[in-house]
Amino acid sequence: MILVAALGACTTTRLTEPSQTATEQLLISTAIDNAVAKLKPSLPSDTKAYVDTTYLDTTPADGLLFPKYEIGAIRDQLLRNGVRLVADKKDADVVVELRTGGQSIDHNTYLVGIPSFPIPIPFTSNASFPEIAFYKRDRQTGVAKLAATEYRESTGQLAGSSGPQYGSSDHTQFSVLFFFTWIDSNIEPQALQRRTQ
Repeated sequence: MILVAALGACTTTRLTEPSQTATEQLLISTAIDNAVAKLKPSLPSDTKAYVDTTYLDTTPADGLLFPKYEIGAIRDQLLRNGVRLVADKKDADVVVELRTGGQSIDHNTYLVGIPSFPIPIPFTSNASFPEIAFYKRDRQTGVAKLAATEYRESTGQLAGSSGPQYGSSDHTQFSVLFFFTWIDSNIEPQALQRRTQ
């Protein structure tokens, strides 16, 4: 009876996780950072600018776009270049119009060994033969394409164009002889990379 009571008291906690991993999110945001760093607005210091996001894609199908982060990064870049941001387009000398040409992740795996494959078992669900990797390289590359057009609010004339600019990021995990693994990444500090090994 004691055993039955103990078993009846067992509970399972369900953890809710985002649809993307932290690595995927950092790949995209790092690629955005690298693309934004290449945007060089040709605006004199103290220019009053309004950031227009009308043509910035904000409705991704897979959740891998980060429009607010991208907008914030560009606003930060403008401020660092001495531009004064205004909240109303009518108060601006120049309108900075943003657009994105892509934000996603390329995934490439190279394996020397035997890949995992299903094993049919009669009258039961299939089992999987485990992967045997003598050498494996699992690479994820984040890519972002950004552009900004500046025009004068009063006349609509072109004041400058920054882009398109490309940013990328990389996160690669290596495995040798089943047990030896290491990560080469530019998206997170070394302490976090060690945590995943």
